[in-house]
Formats: sequence, C-alpha cells, structure tokens
Amino acid sequence: MARLNANNLMIAQEIIARYPVPRSALIPLLHVAQEQDGYVTEDAMAHIAELVGVTPAEVMGTCSFYEMLKREPVGEYMVNICNGISCHLLGSSDLIHHAEATLGVRPGGTTDDGKITLEAVECIAACTEAPCLQVNYRYRNRVTSEDFDQLVSELRDGTAKVAPHGQLAKVRQHISDERRAGVSPPDGQGEPAWMARNPSENGAGS
Repeated sequence: MARLNANNLMIAQEIIARYPVPRSALIPLLHVAQEQDGYVTEDAMAHIAELVGVTPAEVMGTCSFYEMLKREPVGEYMVNICNGISCHLLGSSDLIHHAEATLGVRPGGTTDDGKITLEAVECIAACTEAPCLQVNYRYRNRVTSEDFDQLVSELRDGTAKVAPHGQLAKVRQHISDERRAGVSPPDGQGEPAWMARNPSENGAGS
C-alpha cells in the first residue's frame, strides 16, 4: 500500500491551500489518492490524516461514506449497471445477467485480466434513458446486450474513450495564490482572507 507520492503530495498541498480549514479538503484529497492507486489505500488515508490534522479514523469515516471511493483494488474500468425501477422495467435485469455471462463474473467481481469490475447499482438518475449504465461514472444510455458487448470489446482493446478508474478529469484545476482562501485555524482567525479581499461583496464600504 502507498502513501501519496511526491507529485501527488504537491497537488494535495495546493488543494489544502484552497480551504480556510484543512479538513475541508478531505474529499478532493481522497480522490487524489484513488487516482494514484485505483483505490484508496490505508497508508494514503493515514497520510491524508497527517496533512489535514485529523485522525485516520476520521478520514476512513469520510471515505467509507461515498460509494465512488473504493477501499479495495478494483478493475481499470468500473461498469455499474443500474437496476432502479425504471431500468428494471426496461430490461436491466436481463442486461445484468448478460453482463455476468459475457464477463464471467457476478456483480462485485473483477475479470481475470483486471480490466473490468461489474456492479449492479440502484438509481443513477438517468431514468428517461433506461436501461443505463456507467463506465467509471461516465454514462451510457439505452444499453442493449449488443451495445454492452461492443463496450466490453472497446474497453479491452483500448479504443473506448474512458479514463481509468480514479481519474475524474483530464485537466486538473489550478487556483492562483491570490484567489486561495488561505489556511487558518477556525478559532480566533478574524476576518477571512477572501472577505478582506472583497469588501464590496460583504457590504463593507457601501
């Protein structure tokens, strides 16, 4: 298991600087850890705890709350097939059974080549496009068995335009120094730095 590497540590420190309270950066830091290893390791959670000044248990509490954050290794691609009521009525159960046969795994399992983890999930809020699924949380709508087989073929041969699991975006956000909130303790910190920079927005001087 791995702590954040040198490059991701720099990214983490930049992210923390955006918030007046370091622990507010927990969720984006967990995403950095997941992008690094494909899932959030225990060592990474301990490292994040050190960076923001909380206990590893508090980091675990946040990590375990969100389904998108994985605490065990998964495939390069997470395929989540919706089985909510709209998708169910339009054939998602048959699609799930087809996926099981195609991939040779049941929901929760990962293919032998480590490429694909299959999950059956509840509503993913695309009811008008049922049956639908997500590949690393990117939507595919009105999916047929033939569509699924084509998707699997593209994932395996590398032609699918889907980022690996853990990567949220191709371009990482950067905030200039003058726009950052500035880390400061919550007690006795006085006027927040952003408020002092923008007096007209908080009623001062009007």
